[in-house]
Amino acid sequence: MTSIPAAPSAGTHAWDPDIVAIIERMELAGAGPLHLLGVEGARAMLEAIRRPPGPDMSSVRDTGFEGPHGWVGVRIYTPPEVADEPAAPALVWYHGGGMVMGTLDSFDRLARDVAAATGAVLLNIDYRLAPEFRYPVGNDEAYAALCWAHEFAERLGLDPRRIGVGGDSAGGGLATATCLRARDEGGPAIAQQVLFYPGVERRRDRPSMREFGASPFLDAADIDWMKDLYLGPDPSHDDHYANPALANSLAGLPPAIIAVGHGDPIRDGVEQYGERMREDGVPTALLRYPGIGHGFAMQVASVARARTAVAEVGALVAARFADSP
Repeated sequence: MTSIPAAPSAGTHAWDPDIVAIIERMELAGAGPLHLLGVEGARAMLEAIRRPPGPDMSSVRDTGFEGPHGWVGVRIYTPPEVADEPAAPALVWYHGGGMVMGTLDSFDRLARDVAAATGAVLLNIDYRLAPEFRYPVGNDEAYAALCWAHEFAERLGLDPRRIGVGGDSAGGGLATATCLRARDEGGPAIAQQVLFYPGVERRRDRPSMREFGASPFLDAADIDWMKDLYLGPDPSHDDHYANPALANSLAGLPPAIIAVGHGDPIRDGVEQYGERMREDGVPTALLRYPGIGHGFAMQVASVARARTAVAEVGALVAARFADSP
């Protein structure tokens, strides 16, 4: 494993003014690396964050299914635009949190923002977390959720031809792995994959990691900590579902939209994955946003550039669904 990057020198990157305000508040609150808090401390910190209410939905309801490791909760968000459609487009969504943190409650605002921006029903999946449930539990439940959405599409009011997958950070990694597994196993069709700064590999020595590996939003040591908790400390045991960047080929995957901030330490790995999809013939929109870093989709309420990013991604998703056969 490469060494932990030092903090970037002053002037190497200009954060957006809204992001500067968030960083100042974090410093005043004494925020620090997650791994120093431990699992329970990190979870409590995330759940304690209070965000303004998100966009109103026509309905929000809790349901679930029996998965390969037990009951999996699902929260379904239906935006007003598709409330009367008998067969609406949908995204099976996997929240972030490094496979260690996050609940349907802490990611409620993001779910609402994505549903509103895309005009699609959003199925937020409450997959099990590490270290209590290590790989492949979360991956298994992510894939099972896609299969469930297709199997019960009519009952759920979904159009099986317009079901995509998506996620942010670790959830984006689950979405990419689900696409690979559906391809490999001849699983359900996926209309598109929507990825906000997806975690597609373990930490690697890349320029973005060297520059931003000590960023306030994602710390290099935290990446190692969270990956080890879910995958185990030995990378030689990883397969391409654990780390999608290990896949020999990305051909045959569904069209992709990838959004990442310039100041994200995993930026270069994310963009390389997107470029590989393009090279393998997958239609891929690869969007980089200046001045913001990891987790910006969770900052829509306070960062104008994050609102722009989510709105632009949402418009692309809606256009893709509109063009679906």
